[in-house]
Amino acid sequence: MSTSLDIVTGGAGFIGSHLVDALLAAGRRVRVIDNFVSGGPHNLAHLEGNGNVDVLQHDIRDRDGTIKAFAGAERVFHLAALADIVPSVQNPEAYFDTNVTGTFNVLQAARQAGAKRFVYAASSSCYGIPDDYPTLESAEIRPQYPYALTKYLGEELVMHWAQLYDLPAVSLRFFNVYGTRSRTSGAYGAVFGVFLGQLLAGEPLSIVGDGEQTRDFTFVTDVAAAVKAAADSDVAGEIYNVGTGKAVSVNRLVELIGAERTVNIPKRPGEPDSTMAEISRITRDLDWAPKIPIEDGVAIMLDNIDYWRDAPVWTVDKITDATKDWFTYLGSE
Repeated sequence: MSTSLDIVTGGAGFIGSHLVDALLAAGRRVRVIDNFVSGGPHNLAHLEGNGNVDVLQHDIRDRDGTIKAFAGAERVFHLAALADIVPSVQNPEAYFDTNVTGTFNVLQAARQAGAKRFVYAASSSCYGIPDDYPTLESAEIRPQYPYALTKYLGEELVMHWAQLYDLPAVSLRFFNVYGTRSRTSGAYGAVFGVFLGQLLAGEPLSIVGDGEQTRDFTFVTDVAAAVKAAADSDVAGEIYNVGTGKAVSVNRLVELIGAERTVNIPKRPGEPDSTMAEISRITRDLDWAPKIPIEDGVAIMLDNIDYWRDAPVWTVDKITDATKDWFTYLGSE
């Protein structure tokens, strides 16, 4: 058994569970720390009996418990967070407590453990509605809602700890991650989960606006590979975009899914017409590049569509009700 220990906060979640797979495949020993709010044991069920992984149900808002859980950590991967736009508008305190104070607790625990590497899962939502596409890491920060703001504040903490305390940290700004094991319950959120639930239920796919808006859809195993590459490198104190550098329209996504019926719903304020990462820095510094094109990624999702069979079915009326605070607080056009 390997003696080196990797801590993965949020390791039972969507991205975290894929990262755990990648670390175990590389011969690492992994401790998953997760409160099972967004993720769950089902995402790690395939690892049952693997002696190189242990799972601790724990909330990173508990500072003393987090410090104890990090004992012996060589590397820390901080993915635990509250996500989604509307709940962050409705309950900003919970988002601050988890995404900012929780990140502080994780940083302190990593320092006390003497961690040699720290990788933070940041969000491209910090760019808000950028001026340029593809968007550079140096673009102006314009968070539009508390989720984006709290993830950016977490990143600021990480970079400050890297500068002041010499914590060897890297922050990765993820762009529109999709793939297997993405969340199937909770708030109205990512387009893939919404579409697959609607497809299984025989409902029309709900297209926001005219569907010509584009997103940099990045497959989850590519993202996990980027996180691992950051940890395996000797780079510290740097911020990198993680995306494909390509933009795919929502209409193209609908075409790839093969839906026969669609319905258009109002465009939402505070959302960019496009997201597209400039990835030349991460490609140069970490020798990482995405491998899964959107066509292959969607095919993988459709092959595993039963995973979303119990997901909420978002009809137009339900979406309207769920996003009313979005329009109230972010303004209308």
